[in-house]
Amino acid sequence: MRALPLLSLLVRLLLASVPAVLGANPGLVGRITDKGLEYVAQEGQVALQRKLQDITLPDFNENFKIKHVGKGNYELHSLDLRSFELHGTALKPLPSHGLSLSIADSSVHVKGGWKVKVRRFLKLQGSIDLKVKGITITINLMLGSEPSGRPTVTTSSCNSYIREVEVDLSGGLGWLVNMFHDKIEAKFRSTLEKKICEIINKSVASDLQPYLQTLPVTAKIDNFLDVDYSLVEAPRATAQMLDVMFKGEIFYHDHRSPLPLLPPVLSLPEDHSRMVYFAISDYTFNTASLVYYQAGYMNFSFTDDTIPPDSPFRLTTSSFRAFAPRIARLYPKMNLELRGGVVSAPLLKLSPGNLSVTLQIEIEGFVLLPDSVKKSVFQLDVVTNVSATLTFNASRITGTLDPRKLHVELKESKVGMFNVDLLEGFLNYFMLHSVYPEVNEKLAQGFPLPLLKRIQLYDLILQIHKDFLFVGANVQYVRV
Repeated sequence: MRALPLLSLLVRLLLASVPAVLGANPGLVGRITDKGLEYVAQEGQVALQRKLQDITLPDFNENFKIKHVGKGNYELHSLDLRSFELHGTALKPLPSHGLSLSIADSSVHVKGGWKVKVRRFLKLQGSIDLKVKGITITINLMLGSEPSGRPTVTTSSCNSYIREVEVDLSGGLGWLVNMFHDKIEAKFRSTLEKKICEIINKSVASDLQPYLQTLPVTAKIDNFLDVDYSLVEAPRATAQMLDVMFKGEIFYHDHRSPLPLLPPVLSLPEDHSRMVYFAISDYTFNTASLVYYQAGYMNFSFTDDTIPPDSPFRLTTSSFRAFAPRIARLYPKMNLELRGGVVSAPLLKLSPGNLSVTLQIEIEGFVLLPDSVKKSVFQLDVVTNVSATLTFNASRITGTLDPRKLHVELKESKVGMFNVDLLEGFLNYFMLHSVYPEVNEKLAQGFPLPLLKRIQLYDLILQIHKDFLFVGANVQYVRV
C-alpha cells in the first residue's frame, strides 16, 4: 500500500462522493417516488396526530335572551380533547409548487361541562359530549432553498373543514342548552378548524423545517476533501415524483477554485419500485480527481527508506540489476529513487454495467549519487485500468477493487538493456498479493451516505448507466 499509494487514491475517487446548475446541471439528483411520498405521508400522519392531540380548546361563554325567560348566560368549560383520529392521509406532488398533503374522514372526540345562568335565580350545569366527524384537511407546502443551499419548506395554504358535529348534553334541564345547539356547533366548528391550521403551521415551521436542515450542505470525505451537497435550485415536483438537485462537487476544503469540468445532462430511468433514488454523475467523482491532480497528490516519490524493512526487494542498484543488469556495475551499492505521477487527471468512465478509470503514469528512476546528486537513468510509462465493484448497506457504500494488469513500457534507458517483462510481472505480483488486499480491507469500512437525520435505507439496488450511477432504496424513519 505504501509502495503504490496512487492505486488506493484512485479507488477512493471511485467511492468518495457516495449515497451528494440548471443552467449548470446538477452533479447529483435525489428522487422521491410516489411510493416514497406515500411512506412520508404515513410518517407525517403519525407525527401530526401527536401534535393535534395536544390541541387546547378555550371555554365558550355567551349571553342570550329568551322570550318569557329573560336574559342569561351559557358556558362550555373544561373541554378535554379525548382523541384525534387521522385517516386517509395522502401526499402528492404539486407541480411548479411543492407538495399537497390531504387528510380525509378524520374524527375528534371532546368531553367537557356546561353551565347556564338565567337571571339571578336559575343556575344549571351538566356534561357535554362532542363527536366531530368527517374532518378534511388540505395543506399545500412550498419547497425552496436558501442561499446556502439548504432546503426550505413553508405552508402556502391550510384549509380544514368539519362535516358534522354531534352534541350530547346531560344534566338537569339540558333541553335549555339544546336551544343553543346550532350556536354551540358553529362556534366549536369555527374554533377547531382554526386550531387545526394553527397547529399545522406551527409544526411545519418548528419541526419540519428544522428537520430538513439536517440534510448536510457539505460532508467531509477525508482531511483534504469535502463534498458539496447544496441544492442548486428548489426541489422540482412533477406528476408522480419529487426531484432534488444537488451540486455534487468535491473540493479542497481549505481552498475552492473553478474546475474545468461540467456535469452531464442526466436522464433518469422511470423506475418506481423503490421509495428513493440517487443519480450520481461521473462529474462528482471526477471533480475529486481534478482536485487531487491540481494539488499534486497524484505525484509520488519512493526511496529505499520507504520500503518495509522486511521486504526482500530494496530500492538499490544491487536489487535492481535483475531488471537492468548494467546498473549495478555502473553505480555499485547505491540507492535509487523512483519519482512519478499521472500524465493527466484520470477521469472516471461510466457505461452500462461498467465503472472504470484509465490510469497513465510516468515513472523516472534516479541513482542517488554522493553529495545529494541525482542522476536520471531510466523512464517508464505505466498504464492500467482500475475498476471496482460497489455494494451498499443501510447507511454506507462499500467497494471491492477488481484486479487489473499493469502494462509497463520502457520510454528511455541510460543503463542499457532493461527487462521490462520481468519488471511488469514483479509489479503485478506485488499489487495482487500486497496492494489489492490492503486496499480492499480499507474499502470494506465504506463511506457514509448523505442522509437526513434518523433515515435508514434498505432493499438497495445499484445500476450503472452512461454517465451516472443509479442507486435505489426503500426508506425507514427510525423514531426516537
